[in-house]
Amino acid sequence: MTASAPTPLHQRGEQLPVTRVAELQSTSPEQRWLIEPLWTHQAVGLVGGHPKSMKSWFGLDLAVSVASATPALGAFAVSDSGPALVYLAEDALPLVRDRIGGICDHRELALDSLPLFVITAPSLRLDLPADQARLTETCAALCPKLLVLDPLVRLHRGDENSSGDISALLGFLRGLQRRFHLAIALVHHMSKRRRADLGQALRGSGDLHAFGDSNAYLVRQRDRQRVTLTFEHRGAPPPAPIELTLVSRPDGSATHLELVGADHDASSVAAAPSLTDHVLEALRQQQPQSRVALRRHLRVSNARLGVVLTQLQSTGRIERTPDGWRLRPDQDPRQLPLL
Repeated sequence: MTASAPTPLHQRGEQLPVTRVAELQSTSPEQRWLIEPLWTHQAVGLVGGHPKSMKSWFGLDLAVSVASATPALGAFAVSDSGPALVYLAEDALPLVRDRIGGICDHRELALDSLPLFVITAPSLRLDLPADQARLTETCAALCPKLLVLDPLVRLHRGDENSSGDISALLGFLRGLQRRFHLAIALVHHMSKRRRADLGQALRGSGDLHAFGDSNAYLVRQRDRQRVTLTFEHRGAPPPAPIELTLVSRPDGSATHLELVGADHDASSVAAAPSLTDHVLEALRQQQPQSRVALRRHLRVSNARLGVVLTQLQSTGRIERTPDGWRLRPDQDPRQLPLL
């Protein structure tokens, strides 16, 4: 039996386009961020949180910031400004206008000159070809730098626990991002179950967490007045968690998100003490301390504290004794030799 001859090139099917890695365009430093260090350039990701955790306010803050080139949350510079497009499926259009207007009043921005566009369709289903086509044409016409879709549960008719349903929807959004070179923030709910990894608390298929280039998670604090905003990025280190609160003027106008305990300075916020810093400071003040005592003092979840304690122990900065946690002798300034 003789071997068959190779198929001539002109009879072969069309090949996929390829290029040498050295010929690929690299990312310049100024192209790494949409808003540094909150959202990477042209990132598609999730804004997750429980109900009433200010998710929609955060999405609108991002949109106003990109459209106006003013700092997000009053502190974080926009690196790639331009038109923004939002769709809030659960809010009446007058409320959407009032919210955006309040943010603009606070920043002294003229609403009528802001290139921020609102989709006014009564419904938008990203699993329907007709609605996919309409959103695609809208992006082609407006060329937005950022698209905010809020919330996911109102944007499709499928099963959010189905990997097949969710992956198809996310695939459409990824294609939209690549075609129009825009960032997309998809607002989504978190489940009631507490998880050490906030991304694992997103409701529905695990594909949602894996999908994001930049993800933001808002967790309401016990006082119900503040939220902790935590980030994760696929290709960059995240900033320290940020605390936010919703504030207004005495007459109820200019409602906006505001940083808690910061002077609206991005450098000071980025350098805000992390939970690691708080644990070390607590042990400098009093040691040894049990895990229960530390948790009560710092007012954090047991899971978050456990992760930090494990990391500090593995790097040799603290040690566990029968009486509780303490600084390693070479890390305790009270036990260092005098010079």
